[in-house]
Amino acid sequence: MTRLTSLKLGIVLIAVLLLAFISAIAVSIRKRSANADALWRIVHGHCVTNMQTNNNPAPCDSVNLAHGEADGFAILKDATGNTQYLIIPTAKITGIDSGAILAPGAINYFSEAWTGTNLVDRRLGHTLPRTDFAIAINSVSGRSQNQLHIHIDCIQVAAKSALQQLGPEIRTTWQTLPVKLSGHEYRAMWLPGTQLGQRNPFRLLASSLSDPAQEMASHTLVLVGAERYGQAGFIILDSTAPAFAVALSPWVKLGFGSGEELEDHGCQVAKGP
Repeated sequence: MTRLTSLKLGIVLIAVLLLAFISAIAVSIRKRSANADALWRIVHGHCVTNMQTNNNPAPCDSVNLAHGEADGFAILKDATGNTQYLIIPTAKITGIDSGAILAPGAINYFSEAWTGTNLVDRRLGHTLPRTDFAIAINSVSGRSQNQLHIHIDCIQVAAKSALQQLGPEIRTTWQTLPVKLSGHEYRAMWLPGTQLGQRNPFRLLASSLSDPAQEMASHTLVLVGAERYGQAGFIILDSTAPAFAVALSPWVKLGFGSGEELEDHGCQVAKGP
């Protein structure tokens, strides 16, 4: 075999391997795209239909259609962990990058999610203090689904401890925390009160950005129950995914900007020290 023939065979082999690699990536993307609609298929195809037909939200725990399907939401027990629940719109809303969450009259999904923490209590068989809960939505890089879903679960013990120490110093305007949480930098804001009321974390985030329509996609939000000076409140946390992770998110989810990292789906905080 001549040197030129060997070179040609090598080029052909590389081309075949490259085509096989591209094909495998394409198949992976198609599969991931199909799986990314799993929550939508469950809520829209089963929970809503069953609620409308039989007044039964199954397989969801609840479906609220009081203001119609376009302004409704469902709560679904997540397959991961004993205490994790998801609140999911019954309308097609992609996630934190959707303008629908900032539209006039939009549902305050975080407020509804906070009410849903009673489901965690029910699973555990006892009531947790507000400081044991974290509610999170991931960035486009940190999420696996293309339907808005907010995670409701227990907070990680280390995150709870750090926020209890920092709590008295957190202001009612955004500030960068002096320590990292789960290895990532977060901004924080203090909100007084036992309930959110009309205060919507999505809008509080958007109002701090120069171009919400472009920037929201990179952000992750976490709402944590808190107390300081004997008064109840909330700490809102915000972190971001790097630009390259957001740019690649339609094809590859790199996991950046995932506030869910501050939750503990094993709920160790409920088990005590």
